[in-house]
Amino acid sequence: MTMQIDHNSSTPLHKQAEQILRDLINSEEYRNGKMLPNEVELSEKLNISRNTLRQAINKLVYEGLIVRKKGVGSKVAKKGIVGGIQNWLSFSQEMRHLGIEVHNFELHISRRRPCIEATTFFELDHDNPQRCLVMERVRGKKEYPFVYFISYFNPKLPMTGEENFTQPLYEMLETRYGVTVKDSKEEISAGLAGEEIAKKLEISPNDPILIRKRYVLDTNGIPVEYNIGYYRADSFTYTIEASR
Repeated sequence: MTMQIDHNSSTPLHKQAEQILRDLINSEEYRNGKMLPNEVELSEKLNISRNTLRQAINKLVYEGLIVRKKGVGSKVAKKGIVGGIQNWLSFSQEMRHLGIEVHNFELHISRRRPCIEATTFFELDHDNPQRCLVMERVRGKKEYPFVYFISYFNPKLPMTGEENFTQPLYEMLETRYGVTVKDSKEEISAGLAGEEIAKKLEISPNDPILIRKRYVLDTNGIPVEYNIGYYRADSFTYTIEASR
């Protein structure tokens, strides 16, 4: 298989690298579980920087085609069953639907460089990404907080930070900016709280938490929000219903 980047092409280098990686992971030897070459080896072979290569790899990780483990490397993800969740809601709408009165414990708005997942999702320059509007919220029942959210918003959105974030987020985006969200991809995992999140959720650093990442797009397929929520495991159950 040809692994060659055309530096004279109008196609961005990371897009060319992405296509080469797609062809590579579809080859028989890698579909059967062989580890991908490491980033140093691949970037030298393709004659591109590691940052450019990482941009391509991150896109495939986001799509669930590659699994990357720190200190181990990257390999083709095993094909599994993907469950779709229909009629998904914002957190406020979810809680309203469940009859739970939501209380806000903290709300912080800032502009800063996005995390790597948001940078990839919004297709920003990894070497010098635009600053994003970032919203951090700690929410829960009257008695105690049970979720800590961090939301990154696409810098292409005309948001100022002065919006009314007390109303449901997606309702606000639609009424104020005409942005109607449509699709959401979610990733659910488990972990330990750690010092910072434990303090937010009023639990022990060694207590288990549920980590829920959400990638939100509008009706035109344009990325709107990357959100990561850290939930107390003793207060949140995630249910998926599927029909055949």
